[in-house]
Amino acid sequence: MEKKALIEKIKAHVHVLCSEIGERRVGSEENRKATAYTKRVLEESGWKTESTELSVMDWSTDGATLTCGEQSFEVFSSEYSLGCSVQGECIAIRTVEQLEQTNIQDKIVLLIGEIASQQIAPKKFPFWNPTEHQHLIAVLEQGKPKALICATERNAETAGGVYPFPLFEDGDFDIPSVYMKDTEGEKLLPYVGKTVKLVSKARRIPSTAFNVTGKRNTQTKNRIVVTAHIDTKIGTPGAIDNGTGVAIVLAIADLLKSNSSTYPIELMIFNGEDYYAAPGQIRYVAQNAGHFDDILLNINIDGAGYKEGLSCFSPFELPKNIFDLLQEVLLENPNLVEGLPWYQGDHSLFLQNGCPAIAVSSEWFIKNMANQEITHTPKDNIRIVNFEQVAECALGIASLIKKLPRS
Repeated sequence: MEKKALIEKIKAHVHVLCSEIGERRVGSEENRKATAYTKRVLEESGWKTESTELSVMDWSTDGATLTCGEQSFEVFSSEYSLGCSVQGECIAIRTVEQLEQTNIQDKIVLLIGEIASQQIAPKKFPFWNPTEHQHLIAVLEQGKPKALICATERNAETAGGVYPFPLFEDGDFDIPSVYMKDTEGEKLLPYVGKTVKLVSKARRIPSTAFNVTGKRNTQTKNRIVVTAHIDTKIGTPGAIDNGTGVAIVLAIADLLKSNSSTYPIELMIFNGEDYYAAPGQIRYVAQNAGHFDDILLNINIDGAGYKEGLSCFSPFELPKNIFDLLQEVLLENPNLVEGLPWYQGDHSLFLQNGCPAIAVSSEWFIKNMANQEITHTPKDNIRIVNFEQVAECALGIASLIKKLPRS
């Protein structure tokens, strides 16, 4: 396929996913439209597809309010939190140590400062769950407060570019919570000890979502698994995170539809990377339990095609022959470079199960992950995409797969 035609196809895919469909939160009708689209495109390229249904929870809110007498404060319903309409004494907690020593039962608790400095891992999240996060959740649940108010600063490394960020984004955590800017939290501090009223019109909605898999044959030994997640955070069209990644998988389906490699190729569209429960990833791990040694290589795409800088291929635990072939691909294309290691993506689940991996992304994002203000926000839209770079990533991945020696 000519590069110009490839770019136009990729543009069309990203336009459908990020402009026509837009936000693709897990459990939403938009998310199901997106997976149906990818399934259709894979089939049109001659791939046999399979949809795996996932039981998930959608969520919505009609907003939140916080008042103390005539004074009101700007707050937002924490994503996937239960709703509430409560009033009670407001108390402020700045550290875990202070929390451990304070009676918070039936109080409305303001978490501010150190204790609210980084997003807390969902209580049942299987791939990253620090002990200190588990401890914080346990102490809060044992304390039985009426609700939580979380005052947060920026923390792009754990929460993306959104500000303020929800401290808790967890459908398994049943203490109602809202969040606000750290500056708004400072305005609330003079009202600590007084009675406040908190209303959050949030609701959880049982729903379904799907993983989509494309295969050329039924072989499973020494397979190459190319992955990208299709879901987005709430409130973003998810162009870089991760419409471009899905578009690259669909482009590879076209580029490799006549590939005669003896290595079987599995194209995997995951659902749940930006969701508190990672349902698609958990299902995939369960489906492949005891068989991850059948996987020769994972290539995961997330964050590719940003308009600034080059595209990067980050290698993880590659056998020497595959690493050498990767270097050949990078030498052949000056727009592709070897990237720094990073772990905030679906390649981590393969690494945790002993599989070598390559993570494909944008060099600018990897270098600025801790301070960027784009992902998980409305800024992550089609205007920040360099479609030529996206096409280069697809061509680079296809070239690497074609270079692999016959088994």
